[in-house]
Amino acid sequence: MMLSLSRHDPVLAIAIQQRNFWHIAQRVGIYVVLVVGGILFITPWLFMASTSLKTLGEATALPPVWIPAIPQFSNFTEPFQKVEFGRFYLNSILVTVVSIAGVILSCTPVAYAFARIPFRGRRTLFVLVLATMFLPDQVTLIPMYVFFAKLGWVNTFLPLLVPRFFAVDAFIVFLMRQFFMGIPRELDDACRIDGGGHLTILTRILLPLCGPMLGVVLILQFVNYWNDFFWPLVFLSSMENFTVSLGLRLFQSQFLVQTHLVMAMAFLATLPTIILFFIAQRTFIQGIVLTGANR
Repeated sequence: MMLSLSRHDPVLAIAIQQRNFWHIAQRVGIYVVLVVGGILFITPWLFMASTSLKTLGEATALPPVWIPAIPQFSNFTEPFQKVEFGRFYLNSILVTVVSIAGVILSCTPVAYAFARIPFRGRRTLFVLVLATMFLPDQVTLIPMYVFFAKLGWVNTFLPLLVPRFFAVDAFIVFLMRQFFMGIPRELDDACRIDGGGHLTILTRILLPLCGPMLGVVLILQFVNYWNDFFWPLVFLSSMENFTVSLGLRLFQSQFLVQTHLVMAMAFLATLPTIILFFIAQRTFIQGIVLTGANR
């Protein structure tokens, strides 16, 4: 219809052409910005990956050498002979897996209560939970250290693991609540008609629908706990309890001038998070979109 009218109306034809031109220009501009931003973000990681395969001379050369003449794959094995990186990785896996399990088990019922159970003071309490996100870790550092020291938990994994089972992550509570609120309440009513309670609604109705949201929580928490440096530095003092982040800092302090070996270990430290994101990126993006669209 528009094409037939534009053939007889030159003004309309020009307007359609201008609209198409600006539409194409807008899309091209968006793609250019995305490509440039992607290059800026990935360039440091590519340089780290390249440096991990260089010799010491190539790693410290000026101007920088981007492609090593002969890839030095021994850079990935030599540090394991000098520092117990295998133990560090096992410690990080333990802390990360148990912490994620604790966050999901504790934050899920709290978020369900805020989203589906009407009780007096619910909004005020939820605001107080969100207010905890404004407290930096340094504010609670001394009281938490004194508390765990009196329990005798310092230099163990317990201060890093036990709090995760008490819904201390306000952002995850908020994220789950937003997703639960987007699920129709008619499903709850249908479950109650069949005799189901809150536990049945949560486990059999809501959680099976929360795959994208749980994927978001998994990725965010994995990146958070795998890369965590502050709290392990505070509570862990024995080398056998070090996580990857602490082990990498220890290795860097001992072999500061061996840039190629440090970069190789840094590359291995970032590899699990990158692999996880590429495996679950579809679920991650879907969960962010669905959660952000809910009130």
